[in-house]
Parts: sequence; C-alpha cells; structure tokens
Amino acid sequence: MITNKTVLSLQAHPDDTEFTCTGTLALLRDKGWQVHSGTMTPGDGGTSTLSREQISKIRRAEAEKSIKMLNGEYHCLEMDDVLIMYDRQSLLKVIGLIRKVRPSMVFAPSPADYMLDHEIASTLVRGGCFGCGVPNVKTDGIEAFGPVPHLYYVDAVEGKDIYGSKIEPNILVDITTKIDIKEKMLCCHESQRQWLMDYNKMDEYVMSMKRHAENNGKKIQVKYAEGFRQHLGSAYPQDNILKSILGDLVHEIK
Repeated sequence: MITNKTVLSLQAHPDDTEFTCTGTLALLRDKGWQVHSGTMTPGDGGTSTLSREQISKIRRAEAEKSIKMLNGEYHCLEMDDVLIMYDRQSLLKVIGLIRKVRPSMVFAPSPADYMLDHEIASTLVRGGCFGCGVPNVKTDGIEAFGPVPHLYYVDAVEGKDIYGSKIEPNILVDITTKIDIKEKMLCCHESQRQWLMDYNKMDEYVMSMKRHAENNGKKIQVKYAEGFRQHLGSAYPQDNILKSILGDLVHEIK
C-alpha cells in the first residue's frame, strides 16, 4: 500500500541522478508523484580551476535547475567529495533527510561501483531507509516514520564492478518517451560536462548516458531504458512498486 506518493533519488554527486534514473522519475511525476533529488556532496571535487566554495555553489544551482524541470526539490547533505564516510554523523544526515522527505520509494547508488563515494553512499542510503523508522535514533526536530521505503539500486557506472564484471539490472524501465527530458536535465550540469571534457579530452557526457540507456533498451526491445535492482532483504518491502505504478513500462528479468 502506497502511503505517500513521494520518491527520493539520493546519490553521491550532482548529475548522478540524471545519468541513472531521471527518465523513471519523469514517468513517476506523470503519475502524480512528488520528486526529490538529493546528493551527499555538492560535487566540490569536480573542477580543475575553481575553489571548493565556487564549484559547490555552481553545482548546487545546476542540480536544483535540473530537478525543477520535474517540479521537484533538491537537497544537499554537504559531505566532502571523494571523502564520503559511513559514520555516525553521515548516517544521521541521511536518516534526517529521509524522515524530512518521507518517501515511499528511494533510489540509491549501486552497492558495487568504480568509485568508493558511490559505494559508501549506497550503504548510507540503505542504512537510512532502515533507520528512519527507529524512534530511538534521534534526529533533531524530525520524527521517525514507517514503513521502510521501497529501495532500488540504480546501475553502476558503465554497468560493471571494479573487476570489470557486468552488473546486470533485473528491473528495466522503458524511458523512450522521456529521453529528451533526461538529456535536458543532464545538460543542466554544464560545469561537470566541461570538466570532463578537460579531463578526458572528449565530450562523452551526453553520449555515454544515451549509449548506456540504449544498451539497457536492447535487453527489452525498446529504444531506451533505465536499470534497477530492488533491495529485498528482511524488513524491506518485497513487492515491486515500480511495476505496480508504471505497468507495462517495467520489465522484470527473471
């Protein structure tokens, strides 16, 4: 039973949501869901020329501009780029945000990824979804709430782990009708696109996003798709709420 039509994508850095799940967020928005995008950090490492304060201000604004395309709200937990830690302070920040937003559905980074920031952020979101309902875990001025939200992991970068082995999603969402808004939202992150061009000496920003979405789409014979895996551990919801809401656009791979 859906207690609150609110979804939160809580990732490590600005633009992580745009790469992985804004097509699905747009589909949920069409179904009347309130959309929230959160990041652990303001992406303060994503520059070779600006100070931490300068790039953080720019990237927060880019993330906010992007999610406003879905009439959504952006949140930043102000951790440090490359230095996301699983510790008491960080976990309480995550629990506090989840309690504030009160989502029925949460999208987290992949538990296995090329970068530790993503992996630790994934663990923090997992812990936050469980801890948000524990009354004796105190967050100032924000009460506990339940039940535990439905938790989904987005795809790892390039769909592989640190050994190069494939990490295959078992839930694929047809986002063909939303690829244009997904691209527009990604392009809001102008500073990151430029930094990656400087760093990698090529403009792979939009191309890599579309290429990954196309590869996912081929698995279910559609043009573009986003991939997910659902957390099905004890105490977490066992039903696929994405399938219940989006119907035939969601394909479950057995």
